[in-house]
Amino acid sequence: MIRRPAVAGRFYPSNKEKLVSDLTGYLAVEGEPRKAIGCVVPHAGYMYSGHVAGAVYARLELPGRFIILCPNHTGMGTPLSIMSEGEWQTPLGNTKIDSALARKIVHACPLVSEDESAHVAEHSLEVQLPFLQQLKEGFTFVPIAVGTGSFAPLERLGQAIAQTVQESIEPVLIIASSDMNHYESDSVTRQKDRRAIDRVLALDPKGLYDVIKKEHVTMCGYGPTIAMLTAARLLGASKAELVKYATSGDISGDRAEVVGYAGMIVF
Repeated sequence: MIRRPAVAGRFYPSNKEKLVSDLTGYLAVEGEPRKAIGCVVPHAGYMYSGHVAGAVYARLELPGRFIILCPNHTGMGTPLSIMSEGEWQTPLGNTKIDSALARKIVHACPLVSEDESAHVAEHSLEVQLPFLQQLKEGFTFVPIAVGTGSFAPLERLGQAIAQTVQESIEPVLIIASSDMNHYESDSVTRQKDRRAIDRVLALDPKGLYDVIKKEHVTMCGYGPTIAMLTAARLLGASKAELVKYATSGDISGDRAEVVGYAGMIVF
């Protein structure tokens, strides 16, 4: 199966040359790349959040295998939907799914089920691939769409991912695709996002869950982030870093209703 691009020409350029040019600009960040266990990267249209995503990817020493967790915006598919066969297409070419890694995750976590319908129209994972394709040749990845908001299955998924990564001879980076608070004022969004960011930086998945629920932070990818943090802790993570934060208001100038974007790395 080839999963065709769903948002090329909308969230990012469909023209290869234009896409490469934009990616080159977003990735022009100083600093030596470092090995990491996981990261949180935004997934809005590139004009709004591409500079934040690029700042994260430019700071990472990228391995050849990735597990990419994304929220399920469409409501299609099962609560934890994986694809373990096929390729994903972008204007930069096709990238293969890591079938061996995907099958091990399914085996380790019975809550995860094969379901491509959750991925067909979902943008939040697709927009990560061109950044990786621009920086790394020949990589493989596992796509998982997270549609559950309950803590227990998110924790269980994280445990299964940690087990799978531990058993991998080659290094694996765990990517959580997420935007932050949605459609409140810039000042309110920054306050709410700070509370959530602090829990990520503290490597505290349950604390993040509690902040999201109690403070009504509309962070769409809190599920992927909780699973990533759970796995990272089991894999020996000792610290996290906020690489860049912005809101859509920084680009549009509209501060009345914004979306927050945070780029974070877990080491």
